[in-house]
Amino acid sequence: METSINQFRSFLSNAWSKAGFSEFTSVQAKAIPTMLEKKDMMVESPPGTGKTLAYLLPIFQLLIEGGKNPQAVIIAPTKELAMQIHEEAQKFLKDSEFSSASFIGGADLKRQLEKLKKHPQIIIGTPHRLVELIELRKLKMHEVKTIVLDEADQLIGSGSTKEIDRIIQSTMKDRQVVAFSATIPQSTIDQLEKRMNQPEKLTVETSLELKEKIKHLYIVCERREKIDYLRKLLYTEPDMKAIAFINDSFHLEALAEKMKYKKISAGILYSQSTQAEREATIKKFRLGKYQLLLATDVAARGLDIEAITHVIHLDLPEAIEQFVHRSGRTGRMGATGTVVSIVTPGEEQGLLQFNRRLNLGLEKVTLYRGQLTDEKPTYQERKKTPAPQSRPKKKVAHKKNK
Repeated sequence: METSINQFRSFLSNAWSKAGFSEFTSVQAKAIPTMLEKKDMMVESPPGTGKTLAYLLPIFQLLIEGGKNPQAVIIAPTKELAMQIHEEAQKFLKDSEFSSASFIGGADLKRQLEKLKKHPQIIIGTPHRLVELIELRKLKMHEVKTIVLDEADQLIGSGSTKEIDRIIQSTMKDRQVVAFSATIPQSTIDQLEKRMNQPEKLTVETSLELKEKIKHLYIVCERREKIDYLRKLLYTEPDMKAIAFINDSFHLEALAEKMKYKKISAGILYSQSTQAEREATIKKFRLGKYQLLLATDVAARGLDIEAITHVIHLDLPEAIEQFVHRSGRTGRMGATGTVVSIVTPGEEQGLLQFNRRLNLGLEKVTLYRGQLTDEKPTYQERKKTPAPQSRPKKKVAHKKNK
């Protein structure tokens, strides 16, 4: 069944046009019809392909007018992702009678309870906070018809299955459960199948056009040289807006101090930050006050910031799924982007394995005179200057002795 935006409610088609979109992306074209048929589904699609609207649009289309209880619940693994989904939902519900609300850990509980008094039809939140509201009997789930697990592999892998089960069990038996992620490994599929009813599996491959818009480069150096290479890399493009990933949050603050010492403005994004700190960091990065955002995988999962030009793997992740999610922060929704991996000789083989499996078109480069190049100019290519000629010696006249 083919679907176009013109078949949706007028407030949705109008918001779609205002956002500057034209046709559905591949994942939207495949997922929306199944969502509208109210079937359970797992969707695997690369980062930046429009997965959020692939589930939001059909949910909004099926909302019942006049309803004062929640009709759909969207579960996100991180506070940032939940807030991002909420912002996108607000844009599309702006000219309708419907509303959404976000419920995240770390936020003031009393304020969040006040949100429920406004009767939002769409609930977006992190697992623990949603369960907390259900246990307090403040979040009414008896009219919820759709549950979305966004970044499903992280939700399942992070030990949130008990919370997810509690949320699902609090809804009607004929509810729809859908899962979206850039990567859904077999272990996640096994867990999801236990919580779904004969789910359809949709996989959207990265198109050739999308692959061509994201350039994958790598630099080989010693571990002690990585920070200096990061600094030099940032100087190659004055307008660079980059996210650099490291594996251990323990080193983030020390790394930020080194960047500050080298006069590079860098923000930190890691899970131990307070909600206010995280929001302030992301805001400054969006406004261009930070050229660089230093982040861990958990903190930046699902993060969608416009115009990120570069993703830098300062540490190579252990799993290929992490590499895909990190790299997906650039080149979103058809934009161009560059992914640079700064690896040690020992890490190079692991990166090349990722390249073989993902068919990235990886290119080895080096930094020479402030530019990325695949070949360092040889000595012979440098402009030769002739050696200065020695002046002829003056003859000294000797007096004869009388």
